[in-house]
Amino acid sequence: MLVRRRLLHAAAASLAGAGASWLLPARAAHHHLAAAAPVRAAGDYAGFLDGIRAQAIRQGLTADSVTRALDLSAPNTQVIARDRNQPEFHMTWAQYRSRVLTQHKIDDGRTAFTARRAILEQQVLTRYDVAAGAVMGIWGLESAYGTIMGKFAVVDALCTLAFEGRRAKFFHDELFHALAILNAGDITPELMTGSYAGAMGQPQFMPSAYVKYAVDIDGDGRRDIWHSMPDIFGSIASYLAGSGWVAGETWGQEISVPDSLAQSALGRTQVRTLAEWMQMGVTQPGGVPFARPDATGAVLRPDGPGGDAFMVYRNFAAIRRYNPSDFYALAVGLLGNEIT
Repeated sequence: MLVRRRLLHAAAASLAGAGASWLLPARAAHHHLAAAAPVRAAGDYAGFLDGIRAQAIRQGLTADSVTRALDLSAPNTQVIARDRNQPEFHMTWAQYRSRVLTQHKIDDGRTAFTARRAILEQQVLTRYDVAAGAVMGIWGLESAYGTIMGKFAVVDALCTLAFEGRRAKFFHDELFHALAILNAGDITPELMTGSYAGAMGQPQFMPSAYVKYAVDIDGDGRRDIWHSMPDIFGSIASYLAGSGWVAGETWGQEISVPDSLAQSALGRTQVRTLAEWMQMGVTQPGGVPFARPDATGAVLRPDGPGGDAFMVYRNFAAIRRYNPSDFYALAVGLLGNEIT
């Protein structure tokens, strides 16, 4: 998950499909049109692949697995077109929320949760003490509950983007993680599919995230984030646990904030006790005081006075590690609450 530069992520993910988990700045809040850079001559591609193959073998990967994975003939023009023509989005939180947190998305999530609740609770949450709602919210935003994962061959896409050169170092590193995954036998090149930028499977992990967080829950010896629900849920839970999820705590809640409270007093870095926030006029909806005045949190009001307001806690930061966007993390939390 990392380096996302797409729209306020789920707007594209939820509306168009897979959550292309890799986009960073623009998964983060706004996405900016990529500057065009000249594509290297296609005739250089064979030499580029030979260099990748030689480097991978020097690093200890088997020649057979590398040769099979790199059986490519030319850069993928669809990948380059997608990478070069990412539209720019400027969206308010209210617009984002209405487009991402649709009743259809919630209903689909409730159906999916009912069908797979036993797997999640009995096989995954007994190992990773994270909230079922956070796992479900991420799964819903990233791949629409596994229905939209992207159909690009991951090695093909990463080779193209590493060759094309605009962010060559990032995609070169991801390519070598992908080759290592294939070398380990977790998946075959034909089945290793994902977004045009290499985000894989139902959690939309970049290969580096897969290497760090993917887990084999079903015990078949492979970490299958494409087809195995225990592995899919377990890998998302592993990511959250590794990102600092605090067991037994919520991510946040909707609150009431007086319009007179200055926007400069708000934001993720402005952490205060709930007692201090109450002294500033912040309460639960309807003026209800917080039950734990000694707890600490920060207030977010994404659209300013008159808009939605949220108190966010430590687990909000764990969700943001998955995708560094306040909008995304709020949507995950709210969707998970509705589903579970």
